[in-house]
Amino acid sequence: MTSTLLQAAYKAIDDKHGEDIVVLNMRGISLLADYFIIAHGNSDRQVQAIARELQEVAVKEGHEIRRVEGFDGARWILVDLGDVVAHIFHKDERAYYNLERLWGDAPQLDVSEA
Repeated sequence: MTSTLLQAAYKAIDDKHGEDIVVLNMRGISLLADYFIIAHGNSDRQVQAIARELQEVAVKEGHEIRRVEGFDGARWILVDLGDVVAHIFHKDERAYYNLERLWGDAPQLDVSEA
């Protein structure tokens, strides 16, 4: 089920033109989730559209949305889907927080062709 959720989440982000999508395998590294998806949009509206699409796809496929944080500010939206947590940044914020470096010990996965 997690791989289905991961693929659906990745596709939802990609469908709204989320940029530089990175998937980190957090198993054994973090208790928060099995996978983190990190991506960014180039405007507040795009960031919100990506997060909205992600939520709609998750609900449509029967997955629970545990929480959403930061939607109104649209600078860093966190969508918690349980085993998968998506971090949707505004382009300007992504470099500042640099989650890829923070979680540098987590292996990156290529799910774009899965």
